Amino acid sequence: MTTAKDLFTIALEPRPERSVGQGDLSLSLAGAELVDLLDAGAIGLDGDLIVPGSQPDLDDRLLAAAASALVRQVPYESVEDWLWRRGRDLAASYQAAFEEDGLLTRARRGVLNLGGGRMELVDTPARSVARSRWQEDEPVLGALAAAIGVRRGEGPRDDAGPDGEAVVTVVAAVNDAVMELEAVRQRRSIENAAFANVWRVP
Repeated sequence: MTTAKDLFTIALEPRPERSVGQGDLSLSLAGAELVDLLDAGAIGLDGDLIVPGSQPDLDDRLLAAAASALVRQVPYESVEDWLWRRGRDLAASYQAAFEEDGLLTRARRGVLNLGGGRMELVDTPARSVARSRWQEDEPVLGALAAAIGVRRGEGPRDDAGPDGEAVVTVVAAVNDAVMELEAVRQRRSIENAAFANVWRVP
């Protein structure tokens, strides 16, 4: 499992707090893919620019698709631009891949609604690995999950952030993008409310 798949798994675990928005999740998944590509040596960062490196064989098809989507000519793409471009509908791509791999199924009685139907995670070794990583407070997974409002609510927590300047840059960009998306939502909500008030009968 990749960081992105572990993040998707953790985001879908049932929890009492609000569900994760698909837009927020898509942005964070795009960031997680960059972390995985950094780990694989497929990219490096020059400031906030994504510099393609070698093209290693990646046995995860979603991560391979991410590597194929990299801009390989100068001027290179910024992390922020990658998040918005690659992140478009990315949660839906992960949902489809999880269903195809038998990691996610239509729920008889579920609480997770991913646009089109209620879904639930299947108990698999991959899910157990993601849970274990989560319980161990792995910093990168924790930071990417926190960006979309998913936090562990019990037990001691290691507040240490992710190591490495490149990973810190990616996580910071994810946080900024999620906040920007929320600002857009709030602005639209205010505009819609104002429009509704215009047509409201006194």
